[in-house]
Formats: sequence, structure tokens, C-alpha cells
Amino acid sequence: MATVILFHSVRGLRALERDAAERLRALGHDVITPDVFDGQVAGSVDEGFALKDEIGWRVLCERAEAAVAGQPATAVLGGFSFGAAIASHLWGKRPETSGVLLLHSIVGIPDNARDGVPVQLHLADPDIYEPAEDVAEWRAMAARSPIALEVFTYPGAGHLYTDASLPDYDEETSRQTWERVERFLARLQA
Repeated sequence: MATVILFHSVRGLRALERDAAERLRALGHDVITPDVFDGQVAGSVDEGFALKDEIGWRVLCERAEAAVAGQPATAVLGGFSFGAAIASHLWGKRPETSGVLLLHSIVGIPDNARDGVPVQLHLADPDIYEPAEDVAEWRAMAARSPIALEVFTYPGAGHLYTDASLPDYDEETSRQTWERVERFLARLQA
């Protein structure tokens, strides 16, 4: 099974990430959920962005790097919304990753991304944080990219539609997402 590293949203490490980790562990995966906010949890997105700014991007990336230092170079990197940006930062430093899982966010692809690395992207459609033209570019990139990119969008879902604690939550869309994630991880082991 895969080693999966899942980074939390801008709200901090909460039930969303813990429940996702348990779901994947039940399938036999080794899952870690680093807490780059060092135990702090935000009550809103705005509070979360303020906390992110207070800690600073450099420190957040250093915390993430320290958290994964002992993990296999092939570990799958993933993140929820803001956590996808942290995963993308690490992707550039861990080009041997066996896959990248982006939940609720588009990120930059590192220049040193290995050809053929599987990437799966899940987004609300529309998503309040991801411009339609960026989503269209990712779809176009899926057809021509040297990475193995899958883009899934979910019409009518809210931004963090997998988070059962938020009004964004959409049970059916969340179920579809997790089924696709499970198949993605299974393919990495084949």
C-alpha cells in the first residue's frame, strides 16, 4: 500500500483531514497528516489566512519539510485547499513522489516534476478560489502534459465539499471524490 502525506486546509488540522486519513488507513495505506499550524485551528477561512500570514510561508514550508523528512521519497503528496500548495512545494523537493493528490485547489507544477507522475485534481465547479480560466488550462494540460493528470470537477459543490462540518459539504460529491481517490491510490500500487 501507499504512504500518503495529507496536508490540512487553511483552517488547520481538523476532522476533515483526520477522517480522510482514517478512511485511507482502513484501505491499508500508511497516512500521515502533518500539522503545519502547530495545533492552531481557525474558526473561519479569514482567520485561517490571517494565521497563515502570521506564521509565514517560509516557516510553514520548513515545518512541512521537517514533518516528511523520514518518509519514503515515493510517498504520495496531497493536500486540502491551502494544503495542496504545501504539497506542491514539497513536490518540487521530492520529485520521486509516486503521485500527487490535489483536493480543492490548483497549484503550480514544479519544473522538475518527473514525466509520468500521476496527479489527481478535484475541484468544485465553479470554485470561488479557482478562476474558470485556470481550471480550463489544467484541463488542456491534462491532454498534453508529460505528467499523468486527471482533472475532476463537481458542478454545484462548495469549495470544501468533502468537509462534513461546513455548509459546503456535499455527500454525493464527496463519495465520488473518495471513490476516485481510492482508485488512484490503488493504481499507484499496481
